[in-house]
Amino acid sequence: MFEIPQISLKNKVSAIEWQTRVDLAACYRLLVLHGWDDLIYTHISARIPGTEHLLINAFGLAFEEITASNLVKIDIDGNIVDPDCPFEINPAGFTIHSAVHQARHDDMCVLHVHTNETIAVASLEEGLLPLSQYAMFALASISYHDYEGLAVNDDEKRRLQNDLGNANFMLLRNHGALTLGKTIGDAFMHMYDLTRACQTQLQIMATGMKPVYAPQSIIDGIKAQANIVHTGTTGGQKSWPAMLRRVYRSDPNFAT
Repeated sequence: MFEIPQISLKNKVSAIEWQTRVDLAACYRLLVLHGWDDLIYTHISARIPGTEHLLINAFGLAFEEITASNLVKIDIDGNIVDPDCPFEINPAGFTIHSAVHQARHDDMCVLHVHTNETIAVASLEEGLLPLSQYAMFALASISYHDYEGLAVNDDEKRRLQNDLGNANFMLLRNHGALTLGKTIGDAFMHMYDLTRACQTQLQIMATGMKPVYAPQSIIDGIKAQANIVHTGTTGGQKSWPAMLRRVYRSDPNFAT
């Protein structure tokens, strides 16, 4: 009950797969550091570059227990690739991630959380409002998906894909939030912006005072600015090494 199967895949998989495993394990640990984890629930998945295989967390492990080696490699249908893998995955979590990866093949990473702030804003009829700079980044590329119960129904995939469209941010009504990225670092930074936007909105609403909304013209023009801030050499990938260093300082065992 208390023993986690110990495996090591370092030097047993390709260099690109190992780096993906390290980055993804780091992202799971960052969710713990930011208080975004939810016991053993929610997920981050990543496509191994150059393959049709995905990596996702082993169901039953707390996020602070996830390492590069105990991430589970699956195909797009949720089948575990390694027959000797001692872990299982959460089928409900995979339904959402498989739907997104099928529709958005060029995006490497899908990050899904159940934080109080994102659930609260997702459950408002107005959704996310233009009340902060963080909100501007998200509003430049946001979508919504209505709640359909636990995500175990394959029929929901098509509706989720249609609702997502080309957006990089999604608020799941009564459920939480989802972000995508060309890299794991980009998906993380998108979730950082969305979470901060939701936190700020709730704090502003709690004052009971009349808020100042940013004009639509600013929202319409900020997408190009957001692409500079959070992607490429000046954005998500510039901040990602700093995030990796933070995780290494916290617990270097994530990279084993």
